[in-house]
Amino acid sequence: MSEPRRITGALRDPSVWIATGAGSGFFPVAPATFASLILALVLWILGGAGWGVRLALLGVWIVVGTWTADRAERHFGHDARCIVIDEVAGYWLSVLFVPWDGLHLIAAFFLFRGFDVLKPPPAYQVQSLPGGWGIMADDLVAGLYTVLVLRLAGLVFPGFA
Repeated sequence: MSEPRRITGALRDPSVWIATGAGSGFFPVAPATFASLILALVLWILGGAGWGVRLALLGVWIVVGTWTADRAERHFGHDARCIVIDEVAGYWLSVLFVPWDGLHLIAAFFLFRGFDVLKPPPAYQVQSLPGGWGIMADDLVAGLYTVLVLRLAGLVFPGFA
């Protein structure tokens, strides 16, 4: 079966469609960065949400992301480039405690992508967990590192908080 037909067939599965960010994971260059950028733009346009909504959606991203990533892994292999739901969850965690304005979203974007690419411990180690947990875990660690840096920046530069 040709690659485009295999992808089209896999996207008929709603869980794979979700795991690939509605197909955005097939962007030809840096699909994880592309998915994070799309989310940053959406959050900037939305302008913010209450803490309850933010936390509830983080929970949804983690639960749904772990399940859909596990299912998509069966089609594309472990932590395939096209699976980007982990970036959605990780970036969402990154901006959980900051205003959704341009400055904070851009800072979170670059920090998150940096931590996701570099995978400082334990991010590198947790990606070896089986299935969807391994796919999601390293991005959640990258998101947590981003939260910590942004909170520290808010303490050092009070105008940034």
